[in-house]
Parts: sequence; C-alpha cells; structure tokens
Amino acid sequence: SVRVDTLAEADGTTFEREIVEHADAVAIVAVDAEARVALVEQYRHATGGRLLEIPAGTLDVPGEAPAAAAARELAEEAGLAAGRWTPLGRVWNSAGWSDEATTLYLATELRPVPPPAGYVPRAEEAAMDVVWRRLEELVADAVDGTLTDAKTVVGLLRAAARLGVATARPTS
Repeated sequence: SVRVDTLAEADGTTFEREIVEHADAVAIVAVDAEARVALVEQYRHATGGRLLEIPAGTLDVPGEAPAAAAARELAEEAGLAAGRWTPLGRVWNSAGWSDEATTLYLATELRPVPPPAGYVPRAEEAAMDVVWRRLEELVADAVDGTLTDAKTVVGLLRAAARLGVATARPTS
C-alpha cells in the first residue's frame, strides 16, 4: 500500500513524503564448491526486460522467519538446499520511498532438491531460468556496472568479501 506522511521542518514548514509499505524480503548468494553462483534470469516488468539476479523473495508466509524464507526461496527458484547459511546483513531496497528491507544470506554446501510441496511457479517464475556463473566474474560485473540489480550487487560483494574473493578486475 501507499501512504502519504506530512512532516515538519524545525521552522514549522511542512512537506509530504509518499511511502510504499511493502513486506520485507530475503536474497541468497548460493555458492557451490567450484565458486559458482546460482542466479535466476527472469522478466521484471518494471524494467521492461529480463534481469540476472540472485534468488530472492518476499516474506509473504505469515510468521515465517527470514532464514526459513531464504531456504524456501532457494528451493523454489533454484532447486537447491544449503548445508551452511551465513547472514550477510540487511539493505534498504529504496530508502527514499519504501519501507522494504532485504536480508541477505550466503548459502554454501549446496545440493539439489525438488521444489517444496505445493509450490507451483506462476507469472515470472514460470519462465525463470537458473544460470551458473563464477563468483569472481560476477564480482567484476557488479563493480563495473554490468549487473544492475541492487540486491544482487550488494549480495555478491558482501559474499565475495566474506569468502576472500577479489572485488575488482585486474587492470593491465
């Protein structure tokens, strides 16, 4: 939903801010034993095209903790489960106009799993492709602007720092 807040400056002058109220989300940097990352490529209507992203999803199951939502989303979107989960912190998705924040995780010790019981991909998820790319290449793409999805860029850079992967292409 959208709300309009009226705020006051110290001198009494008022101004309005529109805020989109949205459920928080989770996003997962899933890295396998060969330092490859599982990504999803899907259509994003707001951008008018397909984006390469880390698996992610909204906290839309009542009472579900972020860690449980991350495990569910990784299974739904990438067909994976992780033996080890490392929190990578939270980010505000767009602090100027939305209250949505995303909790990021690093998932390792990956294994394939079937989709959760009752999960049926719909809309964009029905045409989602899983793509595997090397973490070091993705970090370079995040740094040089090739990757444009914010949660993906932040997640990859934080995961790379945690794993000791270089965060820039070497210069020649």
